[in-house]
Parts: sequence; structure tokens; C-alpha cells
Amino acid sequence: MKLTKDKFKEDYKRLLTELYSLDIKDSDISEQYFTLGNLIRTYASNDWKNTNESYLEKGEKQIYYFSMEFLLGRMLKSNLLNLDILDVVQKGLQEFGIHLENLIEFEVDPGLGNGGLGRLAACFLDSMATCAIPGHGNGIRYKYGLFKQKFVNGYQVEIPEHWLRNGNIWEVRRLNKAVTVRFYGNVWLDNSSGRIVPHYENEEAVLAVPYDTPIIGYNEQTVNTLRLWSAEMHPLDDSHEYGSFLKQQSRIENISEVLYPDDSYYDGRLLRLKQEYFFVSAGIQSIIRRFKKKNLPISHLSEEVAIHINDTHPALCVPELMRILLDDEGMDWESAWDLTIKVLSYTNHTIMSEALEKWPIDMMSTLLPRIHQIICEIDHRYAADMRSRYDHHMIERTRIIEGGHVKMAHLAIIGSHSINGVAKLHTDILKEKVLHDFYLIFPSKFNNKTNGITHRRWLLLSNEPLRQFIDCKIGSNWEVNPTDLTKLKAYQDDEETLIKLAQIKKLNKQRFADYVKRTMNLTLNPDAIFDVQVKRLHAYKRQLLNLLHILSLYFKLKENPNTDIYPRVFIFGAKAAPSYTYAKQIIKLINSVAYMINHDHHIGDKIKIVFVENYSVSLAERIIPAADVSEQISLASKEASGTGNMKLMLNGAVTVATLDGANIEIRDQVGSDNIIIFGLTDKEVYQYYHDGSYHAYDYYIHNPILHRVLNALIDGTIPGVEIEGQDIFDSLVKYGDEFFVLRDFEDYRLAQEKVDQIYRDTLRWQKMALLNIAGAGVFSSDYTVLQYAREIWDVSAKSPHD
Repeated sequence: MKLTKDKFKEDYKRLLTELYSLDIKDSDISEQYFTLGNLIRTYASNDWKNTNESYLEKGEKQIYYFSMEFLLGRMLKSNLLNLDILDVVQKGLQEFGIHLENLIEFEVDPGLGNGGLGRLAACFLDSMATCAIPGHGNGIRYKYGLFKQKFVNGYQVEIPEHWLRNGNIWEVRRLNKAVTVRFYGNVWLDNSSGRIVPHYENEEAVLAVPYDTPIIGYNEQTVNTLRLWSAEMHPLDDSHEYGSFLKQQSRIENISEVLYPDDSYYDGRLLRLKQEYFFVSAGIQSIIRRFKKKNLPISHLSEEVAIHINDTHPALCVPELMRILLDDEGMDWESAWDLTIKVLSYTNHTIMSEALEKWPIDMMSTLLPRIHQIICEIDHRYAADMRSRYDHHMIERTRIIEGGHVKMAHLAIIGSHSINGVAKLHTDILKEKVLHDFYLIFPSKFNNKTNGITHRRWLLLSNEPLRQFIDCKIGSNWEVNPTDLTKLKAYQDDEETLIKLAQIKKLNKQRFADYVKRTMNLTLNPDAIFDVQVKRLHAYKRQLLNLLHILSLYFKLKENPNTDIYPRVFIFGAKAAPSYTYAKQIIKLINSVAYMINHDHHIGDKIKIVFVENYSVSLAERIIPAADVSEQISLASKEASGTGNMKLMLNGAVTVATLDGANIEIRDQVGSDNIIIFGLTDKEVYQYYHDGSYHAYDYYIHNPILHRVLNALIDGTIPGVEIEGQDIFDSLVKYGDEFFVLRDFEDYRLAQEKVDQIYRDTLRWQKMALLNIAGAGVFSSDYTVLQYAREIWDVSAKSPHD
């Protein structure tokens, strides 16, 4: 938008007076922040209104992205950038004596996601708006979101994250768009009128109230919508006495309280299922209501609407859309089923069991009786349809209902027209291993869409020195056409360029070191290698492998203090699910090792460990620009794609990786000389599964370095981890080492020695860093959503890169 500094200052001063009856000099940071947020939303409001009106007037097909998570990060600076008024606002505020960075830091970072799944959803929304794709998000407005992580004596402790404590300036409550979602009760079917009509009794009605957030496209006039639903007491449900009313209200509002309630017990699992149906039902009802404004027959729905299922959490889209088409719109089963498949598409994000959800059939029938009936009918008809083409075993392996459970991935696959993986290797594994039967049945449904990231947030916003450097070298067109970053290859042998790149990295490392000193009272050496592993804490991601290597370095130095080890700062950021005991034990172990090493004056600056509390988008924006090494060390075949690997390479980190997920495609982009690969391949992993020949104990016995490191877990070397150390030792040595940590240890140790040696050659290392930046453009989520639009959603898109 066009905005002068003087006009901004006039608008800002007027609005602050209107809101708070104050002069700027008398305002505090809260008043300054909310004034700026209100003003930005006002600036975007006309485009938001015009975008919605244009979609209706032009009859453009609408995309709805259903996800349990939307990890947006702070929005103030991003919105300023996308409106193209960042510099104007920064200079205008400065003349008032207000520092924009202070207002940015004041903004709460909403914890509405757990990791890559939610961050991907946020990237997609940003890119859809930027590419003028009519795409909107649909999820839950969690009151507390994911927990806030604290470390107490090294243990993870979860406390509520009050991200709404000061309100949310970006959202608009739309009470007039509220819908009713129904749970429990009895449903009986009446076919006396010639079609089946359901009748409901004693159901629990929940009011779903939408809160809409504008998603502003980069330098575009497109402003799409993220709609998050809040669960509230239905206004018509006033028949309870006061005490009963309060209990009912608490139970209902609990639906939108927290992201991923503890599912280690029945009530927690019930609540999670309730959440999944809540936002699915509310979202689809809202979509159908909007569709009807076009006055088109319901049979045209697939021409006007696409609904995307992001992982299995929204898989209930299948029976819920069927319910509405059958019960509310009066369609026959065959027509409704055909339409449902055309409207829905599904992304599978992992082969890990927790993502391939299944729900007890008795829980489903009690909580969602009509949905249960429809799922049973889908399953019955699927089996009947397959009998003429496939054998009994194939049908039983692919049915939705099996062993008293509803398999949500099966439901999403059978009820969608497209199933995609999120990296080439992941998609191949789905087709060849995990979902092989379905691939044989529905080969045309399967496709790959490698994940992407918003390069605007992860470089333009979070790494201003690098942005300016790149603009100076190749111009600024890469900001809208990120593959232009390949032009940096022309400078790969230019010494001046490489030295400047090293200086920028050191500046970012110093900034992170200053943050660590301020918040953790730990002094870091910015000349050390900053080695980063930031991601969800899960055994398959193998933070444990990283830690075992750190211990091996530590013992090497203890045995010979003169050992020539290049100084290294190991940086961790990770949360463990509250009920995931093993992951929480690993966190405790990392923190205990950190305390031991960081306080050993004989080690000095040669090794430091930083485990940041409460890893978040805003913390990632501090850490990633400072990273020299990107740890992508999951067991091959387990990581679907990864997006942290892309963010880190974009900022000039060199990847240490297994051939897993998108690491393979990163290698293909940067060349094998500019990435450090180690470890088992996916084929070798599956061969071990097939022949059962892996014996972890052999590696413990025969590798003296590994033997020493593992013994340290149980011999008292590491203070305060008697229980955790024993459990982790047993998991590796006695109980099979599920993720082949010991098998890959020696290869990983040698890869880290390679890092140590190459880093000493500044020009060689910076050449590798430069070529990683140059190869990162293809991983922009702009390109990813354009592929989705053309190949899955069947919508035209205005690419900002054309």
C-alpha cells in the first residue's frame, strides 16, 4: 500500500488519542503496541473486504485448509512487511521516540502449534495470499494453545501459555457466523418419507463461534482469512440450575482450551476426538452456508469448494460432509459420496503411529452417533465394492473399521480424491510400504508435494543483515522470485563475498549469544561453531545421537585437555509431549549433561550446550540466522520431510543429515560436496526390519568410544540422572535401540569430525554456506502451494514469480 511517513504519524497519533485519550509521550508500550496493531488492521481492512467480495462476485473456487495447528508466530512485523510499510512505520515511530523492535518483542507468540505441521499450515496461508489463491485456514482458537515449557532442575514442566492475556489485536469475533455442533444423544433413522431422515434426541449442543484473522499477501491486495473456532455454551441451553450450568459450561469451553490434551487416559482421548469433530463440523457448516450465497445447486459444490485435510486430525471431514449432504441437503448416498470425494484431499505427514490415528468404535458411537453410523456405512460399502476386485486379506487390511477401531488415515484416503506425501522419499515409502495396499487400489490418487517455507519470514524478517547482503549482490527480485537466489553461485569463489558472509554470520551469532547471556546467564563464544538441533523432541529425531556425540567429545577432552577440537556451541530447542515420558527423560539428560559440561572449568569454551526453554517461532527467528550447522539426523525413513532443514539452509547453515525426508532433495540442490551425509539409508533400515539382524548390544560391546559414553549414563558420571540414565541405557542396549542410534553413532562421529576440519577453512565453509543459500529458493512455500492449486485443488493462481 502507499503510505507516507507523515500520513502514518498523523494516523497513529490520532488513533492513540481516540483509544486511550493520551498523548504519545504519556503512553506505555502496551498502548503503543495496540494502537499500531489496530492501525495496521485498519490499513488492511479494505483489501480484506474487497477480497471477500471479489471472491463472491467472480465466483472463484475457494480452498479451505483444515488443520489442528496454525503456528503463525508474531504477526506485527510480518504484516508490516507484507503491506510494504515496514520502513515507513519504523521511521515514523522513531520520530515519536518509539522503537519498533520493542513493540515487536511485546507481542505474544501464540503457541497454536507443536512444530512443523502447524508452521507449514501458517506458511501455506501466507503463500496462498501472496499468490492470490483463494485459500483460507480452518482450525481451533485454543485459549492456551500448547503448553509453555519451563525447566525445573532440568526437567520439563508444562504450564499454561496465556497467549490471550492481553487480547489478540489481529482477530475479529464473528458471533453472527456462529454455528451449532452436536455431540452425544441418540439418533434413529426414519425412512417413511422415501428417504432416510435422522432424528436426534438428548444431544449436547455446543456453540462454535468463529474468530477471523486477516492473512495479508506480500505486496498484494489479497487478504485471505484464518478462521479459528471457540467453543461456548449455547444460548438456548439455559435449562440447567446454576451449579449444573457452570459444570456444563466448563465442559464445553474445555473443547477449545488446549492444543493436544493428554491422550494417555480415556477422558483426554475423548476430548481430543471432540476437538477434531468440533472444528471440522463448524468449518464445513460455515463453508456450506457461504456456498449457498451463490444460489447454486448443491451438486456444484466441488466446482466451487475444495477442502484440504492436513494430516489425519481433520479426517472427520469425510463423514461430516456426507452427513450434511445426506441429512440437510437430501442427496442420495451415491451422489453425496461422489461429491465428497471430489471436494476432499488429504496430506499424509508421517508414517509414525501417533499420526496414523485410530479411535475406539465405542467412543465414536457414544460421542458422535450419527457420524458413527455414516462411517459404518462407508466401511460396509467400501468392502462390498472391493469384493469383486480384491481378495479378502487386501480388503480387511484397508478397511476403515478394524479391531474395534476407526482408522482415520484409511477414512481420509478412501474419502478423498488426492493423497500426497510431503517429500519424494516420504511419498515413495507411502506407496511402497506404509500405504502400499491403497496405492495398488487407488494409484491415481497418490502424488508428492514437497514441503516449503515462507522465505519472507525466515530470511527477510529474521535475518536483515543477510537480506541486505543478498540484495547488494543480486538485486531484490529474489524476494518475490526466490529461485533467483541461484544467482549467488556466481560469487562462490569470490573471497570478498565469502568473508562478508562470514562476518554476517558472526554478527547473528553475537546477537544470539547476547540473548543467551541476558536470559540464561551463559557466556558463548561467537567464534565457535554454532551447531543447532531445533525441533520437536521425539526419539526418531535422535536428539539422543547428538548428545552421545557431545559426551564423546567431552570425555576426549577430559582424557587429553590438549586435544585439538574446534570450539563448539551445541544448541537445542524442543518440547516433549506431556505424556511422552521417554522424550522428557531425554530432555532431563541433555540438561544434566549441559550443566556438567558448562560448569567444568577444564573445558572452558571448547564445548558449551544451550537448551532454550519454550522453543517457539520467535526463538527460531533468533537461533536460525546464527546457525553454522543444521542437525537433520532422524533415522532414515522416519522424517516425512522437515522444514527446519530448509529454514537453516536458507540462512547459510551447512546440513549434517541422514538421507531422510527432504534432506535428499536438499542434497540434490546443493550437491553432495555441500552437505554432510551419514548413516543408514531407508532401504538398509527396512532390510534390518525384514531380517531382524540388528543387535544393538554388539555396538555397545565392540565400540570403545560408544561403550564409555553409554556407561556414563549409568555409572554416576552425569549427576542427577540415575533413573533417566538407566532407562535410556536400557532402551538402547537391552531393548533393541528402536531408532538405530548405536548403529549410526560411529558414522555420525566421523561426520562431525568432517565438520570440525572443514570449518577451519573459512573460505571453504563459507562457500558451502553460500551454495546452500543459493539452493534454498526452490523450497519456497509459494511454489508448493502453486503445485497444490494446479494439481490437487484445481484452481488458477496468480504467481507473483511469473
